[in-house]
Amino acid sequence: VLLLIFYFSTEEERHLRANDRPFNLSYHYANNAIKTSKYNIFTFLPLNLFEQFRRLANAYFLFLFILQLIPQISSLSWFTTAVPLILVLSITAVKDASDDINRHKSDKQVNNQTEKWMNVQVGDIIKLENNQFVTADLLLLSSSEPLNLVYVETAELDGETNLKVKQALTVTGDMGDNIDELAGFTVQGTLTVNGQTYALDNDKVLLRGCTLRNTEWCFGLVIFGGPDTKLMQNSGKTTFKRTSIDHLMNVLVLCIFGFLASMCTVMAISNAIWEVREGSVFTAFLPREPGVDAALSSFLSFWSYVIVLNTVVPISLYVSVEIIRLGNSFYIDWDRKMYYPKNDTPAQARTTTLNEELGQIKYIFSDKTGTLTQNIMTFNRCSINGKGYGELFDFSGQRVEITEVRGEYLDFLWNHLADPKFIFHDHSLVETVRAGNPEAQAFFRLLALCHTVMPEEKKEGELNYQAQSPDEGALVTAARNFGFVFRSRTPETITVVEMGKQVTYELLAVLDFNNVRKRMSVIGERNPEGKLTLYCKGADTIIYERLHPSCNKLMKVTTDHLNEYAGDGLRTLVLAYKDLDEDYMDDWKKRHHEASTAMDGREERLDELYEEIEKDLQLLGATAVEDKLQDGVPQTIEQLAKADIKIWVLTGDKQETAENIGYSCNMLREEMKDVFIVAANTAEGVKEELQNARRKMCPEAPEEASVIKARAGLFWCQKTETVQDEKVDGDYGLVINGHSLAFALEKDLQLELLRTACMCQTVICCRVTPLQKAQVVQLVKRYKQAVTLAIGDGANDVSMIKAAHIGVGISGQEGMQAVLSSDFSFAQFRYLQRLLLVHGRWSYLRMCKFLRYFFYKNFTFTFVHFWYAFFCGFSAQTVYDEWFITLYNLVYTALPVLGMSLFDQDVNDRWSFQYPQLYSPGQLNLYFNKKAFVRCMMHSCYSSLILFFIPWAAMYDTVRDDGKDIADYQSFALLAQTCLLVVVNIQLCLDTHYWTAVNQFFVWGSLAAYFAITFTMYSNGMFLIFTSAFPFIGTARNSLNQPNVWLTIFLTSLLCTLPVVAFRFILIQLWPTINDKMRHKVRKEALPAPAPRRLPTRRISTRRSGYAFSHSQGYGDLVTSRRFLLKKPLKSRLALFTQTDSPLAENQPQHYRTIAEEPEEAQSP
Repeated sequence: VLLLIFYFSTEEERHLRANDRPFNLSYHYANNAIKTSKYNIFTFLPLNLFEQFRRLANAYFLFLFILQLIPQISSLSWFTTAVPLILVLSITAVKDASDDINRHKSDKQVNNQTEKWMNVQVGDIIKLENNQFVTADLLLLSSSEPLNLVYVETAELDGETNLKVKQALTVTGDMGDNIDELAGFTVQGTLTVNGQTYALDNDKVLLRGCTLRNTEWCFGLVIFGGPDTKLMQNSGKTTFKRTSIDHLMNVLVLCIFGFLASMCTVMAISNAIWEVREGSVFTAFLPREPGVDAALSSFLSFWSYVIVLNTVVPISLYVSVEIIRLGNSFYIDWDRKMYYPKNDTPAQARTTTLNEELGQIKYIFSDKTGTLTQNIMTFNRCSINGKGYGELFDFSGQRVEITEVRGEYLDFLWNHLADPKFIFHDHSLVETVRAGNPEAQAFFRLLALCHTVMPEEKKEGELNYQAQSPDEGALVTAARNFGFVFRSRTPETITVVEMGKQVTYELLAVLDFNNVRKRMSVIGERNPEGKLTLYCKGADTIIYERLHPSCNKLMKVTTDHLNEYAGDGLRTLVLAYKDLDEDYMDDWKKRHHEASTAMDGREERLDELYEEIEKDLQLLGATAVEDKLQDGVPQTIEQLAKADIKIWVLTGDKQETAENIGYSCNMLREEMKDVFIVAANTAEGVKEELQNARRKMCPEAPEEASVIKARAGLFWCQKTETVQDEKVDGDYGLVINGHSLAFALEKDLQLELLRTACMCQTVICCRVTPLQKAQVVQLVKRYKQAVTLAIGDGANDVSMIKAAHIGVGISGQEGMQAVLSSDFSFAQFRYLQRLLLVHGRWSYLRMCKFLRYFFYKNFTFTFVHFWYAFFCGFSAQTVYDEWFITLYNLVYTALPVLGMSLFDQDVNDRWSFQYPQLYSPGQLNLYFNKKAFVRCMMHSCYSSLILFFIPWAAMYDTVRDDGKDIADYQSFALLAQTCLLVVVNIQLCLDTHYWTAVNQFFVWGSLAAYFAITFTMYSNGMFLIFTSAFPFIGTARNSLNQPNVWLTIFLTSLLCTLPVVAFRFILIQLWPTINDKMRHKVRKEALPAPAPRRLPTRRISTRRSGYAFSHSQGYGDLVTSRRFLLKKPLKSRLALFTQTDSPLAENQPQHYRTIAEEPEEAQSP
């Protein structure tokens, strides 16, 4: 029986036995099923209603509905509240049900894969085959490969498409596929066989989210399932995200409730006074009900006015907000300019409640691998013997951007072993190599020999390279295409096809790469000539120190080329060689053997021997490999920076690579005053480095951070702490390592980190864990009170995506974990600028306009009741017809405001790109805040005064043309509500900047519907059929045929509109906003053409990525191991890709497979 005891962060210990389900089930470990849905068919109705009534507004309207059922209180019919409430609850329930059905489908898809993974339990031994997805955390037991290796692709976890290697213990690996033997040993944190103890580590574990590649089969033991897996533990807690406008609306609704209560109190007190002073006069012919005195009348009046004035918080507000958000989400889904045809991937708004927040982003936190970069390395340029290759020039001698070249790729048909996906443009390099130039041939010979790549050749001429890193594979592929094809290797030899001729080199020694040496060498003997040569490649600073003095002139020219390549953001490498004497080599090999077998000081003795032989090298040239960025990344970052959005890169990659990408993306620039590196290994060291950087940027800044404490949120219960931005003269950058970040995120240092980082234009955090990514986001959220966005592509970005206000997933070859946890997704980073600068900005503007107008029209509607109370004895009589009150928000004013909120735009998308500064008002929340709300109330108060007193004065003691009296309650109600509807529609027209046929139809159609419904409801027929429901018989035709009624409507509209127009004119003239300036510019200038592709300016840089191959320990020992190349009998390796139409297989220009590489990120649950 296989018994395991594992220690886990939330458990004391974990016991399990292989294939013993009764024993394992007794511990109640989580099964492997994933559940993200919220409801089932039985719980949906009660749970959904419970959730909906937890919203303050819904509970409030339910309370109103109950009040309206009490006849002593209500002066309105029950349906005025019941109909809107049922409509709101139904729409929200349908939306929630639809979302949950999609979650059920997603869960079912994950849980019911081919092998029914949901039925897998902890302790089961399972068999995985090539290209199968790992959906539980497994302890690797054995595999079909030599040395018990398996190759896994971790794209779902970290965005890396390179293969990683995992290795089972030899003692279990030797058991092969014998299930009986696999279930016959004991493990207690360590593995014990026949009294011998073997340690277990992460290399023995296959994590959920990996995909088995290039391995026929393997066996594994399930140690964690479902929610306990590392992937799910690292995913972070799912929180319900709400926009800042949602939070503000909650506060405003609470304030409105307070305002409503104060108005009702005033009305109740006034009613008591009126009943005492005036009401007694009327009791003779209007006697009070038994037991009702002035005090009780006042109390009932309070609740009656709660019902009458409830429209200050209209329930249709929430329905309209959801419809607007849904509509703006569809715009994102339908946007063809955010569609990526290569992968047939459209943009997707996965959450429909956060659109306007996209227009308020201040900080963007981005992953690097797979988000900014394509994780593809391409051989871009090279310098051979002082001559540069790889650039193209036109007839005038001007440099041509390679991406603009069409149909000018090199033709490698002369080389039948060339990689057809390899792309290069400079014809002169092929001509130089084929002409027999000795330096050029030696250059590519070195690239074909000096590496640890493993070749695979399934068919004649079809080579696949498994590289330690993709950039090393790019160099070997370049040599392959230029005529030096690395064909095969054994532990002692390397076979290369040189310009069509097969040559075998004896591999005498591999001087392996590590982080200290920063170089790699191989010593080869060419057969049959017997020529001994040392080939070396590495960082320029390291190689230059070991060159022969005769290379000084060539070194200066090569350095100029390296500076050019670094200026273009390429990763560089210097190549050199040295011919060796046979006698010296024999002596060196003896000493090397002695050092390699020494028991003490082995590493130091080997380093001395390496230093001795790697001297007096002859310089061949330099390579430049591009860590290929996604299209448009630098331009997108530049646009977002102009919009005053700060971008922080949080990556698990090594520091030098992260810096290099920072320069490639124009986030880090040579002209920056300084780029600070924080890499200390102690808390004191980190604090000192952060303080030194801050003091240099802002010497006059106080030593202690200024934290402003305040209260916010519902009932002002939430405490907020804000660290103010500090002004800095010039641009600075900050690069901080993961181990330093761990100290900086501690409580006593986090404010120092935040102050220093926010002073910098660019922040890059490298070697960070998923947990640290989320902590950085939460730090900014807590102390900056700014809206944050996180964008990533792998499972290691999920916690960051969930922590930010907005999470964006990049969907593509890297997997779907980030997309499944995101709020918005698309295929390319460049679409982010359209999402924010166009869709986000428009959504924010539309939502703010909607809220300002909605509150205006409803406050105006309600305040008229307030003024009317002074003329009706505070009796809670309504000024409007009951049917008008019911239909005002649902029919008469619903569509026009929705039309404005779905179609309005201040400028079109091209102008939005042309002037990213238009984005800044959203970051400052200028268009809807508490001040804007107070202005709405004041505007409504003025309009309501006009709308009540002008019709009242015009109708007072007025007669019709035929001398009959017109001054009755019903005629006044009709006139007041008609004036109100005309005025609010005029106000909407003034607020609309972009008119469409739909807007016109909604505005004129709503007015037409009002008059049609009014004439119908006030007709004789409706009165005869429903006498009690339609008492306003004949009012419309008797009033609206009078000229003085229409004149009153015109006068009221004029007095409500003219001050608004005049006030706005003065504001635009004296204090124009950036939107006002831009609209004025748009009227005067032609539509801007689409921005042309700009040729990047040539930058010369002395800062460069010093080497273009893996920064982890090399695998020279592994590739020279005899056993590594042994094949088990009757076992064949499967192709890398069994699906030739897979996007991975078709990806351009090429992919390289990894033997092993240091993991990009150390994930911690």
